Amino acid sequence: MPSEPLPRIDLGLLSPVSVGHDALLSDEFVLTTMIRVECALVAAYVEVGAAPREARAEIDHVFGIDEKYASPVRALDVDALVRDAVAGGNPVIPLVGALKAQVPAEHRGWIHRGATSQDVLDTALMVVARRTAEQTRRSVANAAVWARQLATAHAEEVAAARTLTQHAVPTTVGARAATWARGLERAAVRLDALVFPAQLAGAGGTLASFVEITGSTDAADALPAAFARVLELDAPDAPWHVTRWPVTEIGDALVQAIDALGKMAADVATLSRTEISEVSEGVGGGSSAMPQKQNPAEAVLIRSAALRAPQLGATLHLASALAVDERPDGAWHAEWPTLRELLRLAVGAAAHGSSLLAHLRVDAGAAAATAGLTGGRIVSERLRGVLVPLIGAERFAALLDGDDDLAPRLRALPEAAGLDVDTLLDPAAYVGLAPRLARGTRHAGGGTAHDEGADA
Repeated sequence: MPSEPLPRIDLGLLSPVSVGHDALLSDEFVLTTMIRVECALVAAYVEVGAAPREARAEIDHVFGIDEKYASPVRALDVDALVRDAVAGGNPVIPLVGALKAQVPAEHRGWIHRGATSQDVLDTALMVVARRTAEQTRRSVANAAVWARQLATAHAEEVAAARTLTQHAVPTTVGARAATWARGLERAAVRLDALVFPAQLAGAGGTLASFVEITGSTDAADALPAAFARVLELDAPDAPWHVTRWPVTEIGDALVQAIDALGKMAADVATLSRTEISEVSEGVGGGSSAMPQKQNPAEAVLIRSAALRAPQLGATLHLASALAVDERPDGAWHAEWPTLRELLRLAVGAAAHGSSLLAHLRVDAGAAAATAGLTGGRIVSERLRGVLVPLIGAERFAALLDGDDDLAPRLRALPEAAGLDVDTLLDPAAYVGLAPRLARGTRHAGGGTAHDEGADA
């Protein structure tokens, strides 16, 4: 009697941040990639002169590698493979048997020849990570462009800077958006700098099997680079079975990207509160029970990813630290779902981040009104420097007491006669370099990097 089909436990129902953006992370795609990795090993043997070309041609044909739209998974009983993976602790062991069964006997011996399960799975995950990280990088870079456009468009528009949740000093809407842009730009650079090395080292990381198979230390030494070229990965400088920096560096870059997206999303969620309403999302956001609501849905989804990502990154580091001996006993296994979930969160959050910033609506009037809520006290830092020398610290503190408009109080002070009270209390007159920061025209030399007078 056939076994019951395995349940499909995760279609994204409880993780909507990634729905529609994580096609490269499905079990089917990972399995397809593992098959392509096995075929790439045969191709590498051919390149170093160890295997006949007809072996590669026949094996590629069997698994549809020579067909643009073929799926190598088509002839596999995936449920059976998943069940059989339990016995050996990883899916490569049953996969190899299933693949060999489909290859003509004369070429069957080249499937998985000399490799170990970790070679195949590590390499497959590098292929998946490279493609997903590139998609994430594009979305993060696009989000940064949208943030820069917001920063430039709103460079002069006054808003209240908040520290520890309270009004601090004036800033501008654009300066805040420029902060988002800088974080996103740095994250995109970090993602772009990642390397994705292939893994091919044999049972104990010595490549001894490949020396034996090729009959040459030079050919065995060249094999990993040939293997990487077929898969468009980076050539490894050495085996990394228990040197897990490729995984942790990818994880760190993904966490940094999600952090940058999360900072932006947290600000948007706060600023879109009904009582603030300085920004609003341009798409989505309905409520099932309250038709008047316009929820910041994309910001909420991005924040959900940002709350989960650091723990996933920490798990990758913990697994790296516990990669004992020449093959990790469980630490390696912990990486697989952890890395995939982190990739999943990153690609989804980045797509939502780009969409959110592309459609974000700014209410400059609301931002200015909010900055004026404290009756001029938002510029108390400036007032202190002007008034304390005139009236002393105690009288200045008493002046600030209450929440009424400061202008009449200032005009009533004999010592303040001659002061331009309106200018002194104008938040727009105390934004410092915020417009330059918004336009990106400030640099270390103190001048401007773009058009002169752009912030005049």
